[in-house]
Amino acid sequence: MIVNTGQFPDVDEAQDFSYVLPSTPTSSHSPSKDYVYPVQCFFTLPDPHSGLAMLSATPNFDLCKGSGLSTEQQTVISGSQITQIYNCRVIRGHALDFDEVWFQNGRIINPALLYGLRGPDVRIDAQGLIVAPGLVDVQLNGAFGYDFSFNLDDIDKCLNAVSRGILLQGCTSFCPTVVSSTSKTYHTVLPHIGRRPGSLRNGAESLGAHVEGPFMNPKKKGAHEQACLRAAPNGLADFDECYGLDNLREHVCYMTLAPELDGVLSAIPNLINQCGIVVSQGHSAASHETALQAHRSGANMITHLFNAMTSFHHRDPGIVGLLGGAENNYSTKHKPNNSLYDSDASLSSRAFYGLICDGIHVHSNAVKIAYNSHPAGAILVTDAMGAMGLPDGQYKLGNMTVDVGPLADMKDNTRAAVIQGTSTLAGSIITLIECVRKFKEFTQCSLVEAIEAATLHPAQMLGVEHRKGTLEYGADADIIFLTDDLQVERVFVRGELATPETVGN
Repeated sequence: MIVNTGQFPDVDEAQDFSYVLPSTPTSSHSPSKDYVYPVQCFFTLPDPHSGLAMLSATPNFDLCKGSGLSTEQQTVISGSQITQIYNCRVIRGHALDFDEVWFQNGRIINPALLYGLRGPDVRIDAQGLIVAPGLVDVQLNGAFGYDFSFNLDDIDKCLNAVSRGILLQGCTSFCPTVVSSTSKTYHTVLPHIGRRPGSLRNGAESLGAHVEGPFMNPKKKGAHEQACLRAAPNGLADFDECYGLDNLREHVCYMTLAPELDGVLSAIPNLINQCGIVVSQGHSAASHETALQAHRSGANMITHLFNAMTSFHHRDPGIVGLLGGAENNYSTKHKPNNSLYDSDASLSSRAFYGLICDGIHVHSNAVKIAYNSHPAGAILVTDAMGAMGLPDGQYKLGNMTVDVGPLADMKDNTRAAVIQGTSTLAGSIITLIECVRKFKEFTQCSLVEAIEAATLHPAQMLGVEHRKGTLEYGADADIIFLTDDLQVERVFVRGELATPETVGN
C-alpha cells in the first residue's frame, strides 16, 4: 500500500486515477524513470492533532492496461503469489554478493518491475546462507535401488523414485542415463524417461535422456556389456535402427559415442542437425586428430574425462588433448541448435568435459590439471548407479552385476562400485553436492566456480542456461540454500519448498 500526504485531487470518496510515482531508486533493482501507475485512493478522517487527512493509494491492477506499464510489469503485478528470499548471499553473474531472489509462478522475477506497486506476499529469511541455482546432473544411471537400463518393467516407478530422491539432495534437474543396451531396451525405456518438468510430485526435472552407448569402442567399454556394442557402417540409419530417430528428437538430449568407429564420425553432423541433440565423445580410443575432427563436426562434450579413453600422451594426447582448445579456424558449420553457440563464441570453441569427482575415478591432481586447463568447461557428474543412497551389497547396472563396498587398495575404506569379480569401476555412489565439495577441495577454486561446475556449465552444455543453472531473471525458480561448507539446507523446485513430507505428493 502506498501512503502519501502529497498533492492529490480533491476527492470525498474512493476514486480511480493515475498518480506519477517519482523514481527514487533504493536499490540496483529500482527503475530509472518516472512511471504513471493507476491507483485507487481512500481518504481517512482528519487527524485530530494535525488536522491533516491521510490518503491511502493502492495499485488497481484492473486499470494497468494502458497505464504506461510494460506487458511484463502488468503480468507480474497482477499475477499470483510473489516470494522474496532475503538476508542471503546470492550466486549470480559469476559472483557471490548480498542480494535477494524474488520468484512468482515458478520463475525468477525482477523486483524492479514491482517498485512502488506491490510487495512480496511471502518473505523467507535465508539467515545469511548462500542461495544458489539447483544442481544439474547430466549423467545419472540410477539411484536408491533403481537403474534406468535394468528396471524396464517398472520404469515409471524408477524415474519417480530417482527424481524425488535426488531432489532432496539439491539436484533439481538431471539427464537419466541409459548404458549400452539392446535396441529393444532403448525403444522401451526412452519414451518414459524423456523431458519432464520438475515439481514436488515429479521430483527433479528430466532434461531428456543421455544415451551412453552402444556406439563405443570395445577396447574402452568400461562397465558396458560388450555384446551390445556396435559401429555405424550405414551412418544415420544405424542410429535410427538402434534408438529410433523420433526417440532421439523427442526424448534424448545428448549421446556419448566413439568417433573412431566405422560410420560414426560422418554421422555426427546429422545427429546434431536432424535430431537436435548434443554429441559427446567417450568410451573411445580416438587419436587426437580424430577427436579434433569430431569436435569440428560439433561434438562439444567429453564424457567422464580421463575414464574409458586413451591416456594422455605428449605426441598424441587423444581426446584429453581437447583441453588445449581448438584451432583458430574452428568450424561453426555443425552445432546444436541452442543458445550457447549463438551467445558465447569463446565457449563454443572449447569442449566441455565431465568429471566424476569422487576421489576414485580421477586423481585429485588430474582434476586440478583439467580445471587449470579449462575452468569454464568443467562439468561435475556423479555417473551414479543404483546403489547411490543405499548400503553395501550387490546391484545392477544394465545387465551387469555390481558389487558395492570398501575398495581393498584404499587406505580409508572408501566405498566404490565395481563389476562383480573384477576391479573395473561401474559408475559411482556419490551425490552431486559431494562432488562439488571435493572439486573445491582438489582444485582450490572459488566457491562460485565449484558451484557453477554443477549448475551453469552443464546447463550451457545442453543449451538450457536461460532457465537452468542460473538465478537470472526469467529462469526457473530451482533454488538451493547452502552453508559455507556446501551443505544443502533447503531446496526449491519451481518455487516450491521440497521436503520429505511434500515431495511425491
